[in-house]
Amino acid sequence: MPLLRQGSHYLAFGILQLVLDWSLFVAFTTFGMAAAPANLASRTASAVLGFWLNGRYTFADSQGSRLGWRRFVRFWALWIVMTVLSTVLVASVEAHLGLRWAWLAKPVVEVGLAAANFFLLRRLVYR
Repeated sequence: MPLLRQGSHYLAFGILQLVLDWSLFVAFTTFGMAAAPANLASRTASAVLGFWLNGRYTFADSQGSRLGWRRFVRFWALWIVMTVLSTVLVASVEAHLGLRWAWLAKPVVEVGLAAANFFLLRRLVYR
Protein backbone atom coordinates (compact mmCIF):
# COMPACT_ATOMS: atom_id res chain seq x y z
CA MET A 1 0.00 0.00 0.00
CA PRO A 2 2.16 2.86 -1.24
CA LEU A 3 -0.41 5.55 -0.36
CA LEU A 4 -0.52 4.46 3.30
CA ARG A 5 3.30 4.25 3.52
CA GLN A 6 3.69 7.60 1.77
CA GLY A 7 1.03 9.21 3.93
CA SER A 8 2.60 8.03 7.17
CA HIS A 9 6.07 9.20 6.14
CA TYR A 10 4.67 12.51 4.93
CA LEU A 11 2.88 13.01 8.24
CA ALA A 12 5.98 12.24 10.32
CA PHE A 13 8.26 14.42 8.23
CA GLY A 14 5.58 17.10 8.05
CA ILE A 15 5.44 17.34 11.83
CA LEU A 16 9.21 17.77 11.91
CA GLN A 17 9.01 20.47 9.22
CA LEU A 18 6.13 22.21 10.99
CA VAL A 19 8.07 22.37 14.26
CA LEU A 20 11.12 23.78 12.46
CA ASP A 21 9.05 26.24 10.42
CA TRP A 22 7.00 27.48 13.36
CA SER A 23 10.01 27.73 15.71
CA LEU A 24 11.98 29.79 13.21
CA PHE A 25 8.96 31.99 12.47
CA VAL A 26 8.47 32.74 16.16
CA ALA A 27 12.20 33.36 16.66
CA PHE A 28 12.50 35.67 13.65
CA THR A 29 9.43 37.72 14.60
CA THR A 30 10.48 37.85 18.26
CA PHE A 31 13.69 39.53 17.17
CA GLY A 32 11.82 42.13 15.13
CA MET A 33 11.48 40.67 11.64
CA ALA A 34 8.12 41.41 10.01
CA ALA A 35 5.72 38.48 9.58
CA ALA A 36 5.97 38.20 5.78
CA PRO A 37 9.77 37.92 5.49
CA ALA A 38 9.89 35.74 8.62
CA ASN A 39 7.39 33.38 7.02
CA LEU A 40 9.43 33.27 3.83
CA ALA A 41 12.65 32.52 5.72
CA SER A 42 11.14 29.86 7.98
CA ARG A 43 9.35 28.11 5.09
CA THR A 44 12.55 28.12 3.05
CA ALA A 45 14.50 26.38 5.79
CA SER A 46 11.85 23.74 6.35
CA ALA A 47 11.34 23.24 2.59
CA VAL A 48 14.97 22.29 2.04
CA LEU A 49 14.63 19.62 4.70
CA GLY A 50 11.26 18.50 3.34
CA PHE A 51 12.45 18.17 -0.25
CA TRP A 52 15.26 15.86 0.81
CA LEU A 53 13.24 13.77 3.30
CA ASN A 54 10.26 13.32 1.00
CA GLY A 55 12.38 12.59 -2.05
CA ARG A 56 14.64 10.21 -0.17
CA TYR A 57 12.02 8.35 1.88
CA THR A 58 8.36 9.32 1.41
CA PHE A 59 8.09 9.06 -2.35
CA ALA A 60 11.04 6.72 -3.00
CA ASP A 61 10.35 3.57 -4.95
CA SER A 62 12.13 0.27 -5.58
CA GLN A 63 14.73 2.09 -7.69
CA GLY A 64 15.65 4.46 -4.88
CA SER A 65 15.14 8.08 -4.04
CA ARG A 66 13.20 10.53 -6.12
CA LEU A 67 15.47 13.54 -6.09
CA GLY A 68 17.19 15.37 -8.96
CA TRP A 69 17.10 18.72 -10.68
CA ARG A 70 13.81 18.23 -12.56
CA ARG A 71 12.01 17.36 -9.36
CA PHE A 72 13.80 20.16 -7.53
CA VAL A 73 12.50 22.72 -10.04
CA ARG A 74 8.94 21.34 -9.87
CA PHE A 75 9.16 21.30 -6.07
CA TRP A 76 10.17 24.96 -5.91
CA ALA A 77 7.46 26.01 -8.37
CA LEU A 78 4.86 24.38 -6.11
CA TRP A 79 6.59 25.76 -3.02
CA ILE A 80 6.32 29.32 -4.39
CA VAL A 81 2.55 28.99 -4.82
CA MET A 82 2.09 27.51 -1.34
CA THR A 83 4.39 30.12 0.21
CA VAL A 84 2.46 32.99 -1.35
CA LEU A 85 -0.76 31.57 0.11
CA SER A 86 0.84 30.98 3.51
CA THR A 87 2.45 34.41 3.63
CA VAL A 88 -0.74 36.24 2.66
CA LEU A 89 -2.72 34.38 5.32
CA VAL A 90 -0.17 34.71 8.14
CA ALA A 91 0.62 38.36 7.37
CA SER A 92 -3.09 39.13 7.22
CA VAL A 93 -3.66 37.61 10.65
CA GLU A 94 -0.69 39.56 12.00
CA ALA A 95 -1.95 42.84 10.49
CA HIS A 96 -5.50 42.43 11.77
CA LEU A 97 -5.08 40.56 15.05
CA GLY A 98 -1.45 40.98 16.07
CA LEU A 99 1.74 38.96 16.23
CA ARG A 100 0.66 36.49 18.93
CA TRP A 101 -2.37 35.50 16.84
CA ALA A 102 -0.10 35.06 13.83
CA TRP A 103 2.03 32.68 15.91
CA LEU A 104 -1.10 30.64 16.64
CA ALA A 105 -2.43 30.85 13.09
CA LYS A 106 0.83 29.76 11.43
CA PRO A 107 0.54 26.02 12.30
CA VAL A 108 -3.14 25.99 11.32
CA VAL A 109 -2.35 27.57 7.95
CA GLU A 110 0.55 25.19 7.33
CA VAL A 111 -1.43 22.06 8.22
CA GLY A 112 -4.21 23.12 5.88
CA LEU A 113 -1.77 23.71 3.03
CA ALA A 114 0.09 20.46 3.78
CA ALA A 115 -3.01 18.37 3.12
CA ALA A 116 -3.32 19.68 -0.43
CA ASN A 117 0.44 19.72 -0.87
CA PHE A 118 0.73 15.95 -0.26
CA PHE A 119 -1.36 15.12 -3.30
CA LEU A 120 0.31 17.79 -5.41
CA LEU A 121 3.78 16.55 -4.46
CA ARG A 122 2.76 12.98 -5.18
CA ARG A 123 1.25 13.86 -8.55
CA LEU A 124 3.44 16.68 -9.83
CA VAL A 125 6.84 16.58 -8.15
CA TYR A 126 7.87 13.07 -7.09
CA ARG A 127 6.12 11.13 -9.88
